[in-house]
Amino acid sequence: MRLPPAILANAEEVLREILRFTAPADSTLSRYFRDHPRLGSRERGAVAEGIYAVLRNKSFFTDFAEAGSGPTMRRLTILGLAEAMGADSLGGLTEEETEWLERITQIDRNLMQPTMRANMPKWLYDKLIAQYGEAETMLLTDALNAPAPLDLRVNSLKSNREDVMVALAEAPVLSTPTPYAPLGLRVLKKPSLQNMPLFQSGAIEVQDEGSQVLAQIVGAKRGEMVVDFCAGAGGKTLALGALMRNTGRLYAFDVSEKRLAKLKPRLARSGLSNVHPVQIAHERDAKIKRLAGKIDRVLVDAPCSGLGTLRRNPDVKWRQQPQSIVELQEKQAAILAGAARLVKGGGRLVYATCSFLNEENDQIAEQFLAGHPDFFLLPMSQVLAEQKIDLEMGDYLKLLPHRHHTDGFFAAVFERKVMPKKVFADKVEDADGAEAAAE
Repeated sequence: MRLPPAILANAEEVLREILRFTAPADSTLSRYFRDHPRLGSRERGAVAEGIYAVLRNKSFFTDFAEAGSGPTMRRLTILGLAEAMGADSLGGLTEEETEWLERITQIDRNLMQPTMRANMPKWLYDKLIAQYGEAETMLLTDALNAPAPLDLRVNSLKSNREDVMVALAEAPVLSTPTPYAPLGLRVLKKPSLQNMPLFQSGAIEVQDEGSQVLAQIVGAKRGEMVVDFCAGAGGKTLALGALMRNTGRLYAFDVSEKRLAKLKPRLARSGLSNVHPVQIAHERDAKIKRLAGKIDRVLVDAPCSGLGTLRRNPDVKWRQQPQSIVELQEKQAAILAGAARLVKGGGRLVYATCSFLNEENDQIAEQFLAGHPDFFLLPMSQVLAEQKIDLEMGDYLKLLPHRHHTDGFFAAVFERKVMPKKVFADKVEDADGAEAAAE
């Protein structure tokens, strides 16, 4: 079935704005669709998929769009829509454009130069080559440049994986169990979930399998005090609350009131009553100090480059800059140190990012251990065994799309040594004094 010619014009209009990279692509698309309510769900889907195809393949597409005659932006849009929806689905092309598109679709991308096939900015491509070598970098970039599947997490307070699979099949939506996350389902197509009774009742939430595994390794138990230190819109918060069986006390900290507001409707659907959203000003907020040394488990899903999510957010690779990675490292180290003060003796601290860069991951973990002798690293192999997750890892969790079919995630688990109460109190007081002097 052919797309109306107007869809090409709509996609070109919004692509022009997105390629300025002044805002995330998903927010620009959402605003555009609000401003153009006449676009139906099929048309919106085609525009969005076409835009994301351009962002994934920008280096390759730009090279060919600029080589031909005619407006570059229109040709970029044609390539994106053809990639996403099929070349035969496009209406309104000239004869010359049809011939040009046919030539390009016959190109074998595996024969391209690696730098062109990778579709990454040079600074990022060079980092990946240095970290993984050329062969694995090509496997990684091929995976990052493919669309992500739709993963769901079953809310164990409301249902179980088997019953949800049956209910989805009746919709009809085919799904398959995820191999690592015990409550995960991978949906084979991308249906609209918002109007489904399963979603409205809180029985399912959209969550990548890697994110589900991350919540699992926190090891939150019934009756514990747990903190999700950078909760955002609360995907991992909801997973932690369910693992705690709606008992104990779970704090959802974030500096953004807007992000925490997005948690409220999800929280209402989930049936959780043990979650307490708290807006904080920074990692040294007085609200945090009051909980120092009292928390069993702390998850720090730190602000990061987001490069592990390129399958879903391909614009990130074009919006990030090398200098921003350096700035993020300083923020990550400060947040991790602030969160560490919450952990009681014998408690655990999980540092995580959705990045695959060593600068944001291994280096931050090693720096933290060097400056915090009262913590030690728990090997990820041990943590995964405790949670009965069949994954082979060393000291850290390193999930990669070409190996594990998840987004890219990193995690390190630290445990605080048990110290006499007097020694611990002195350490907290010394930390407060040092912060006061610094301020």
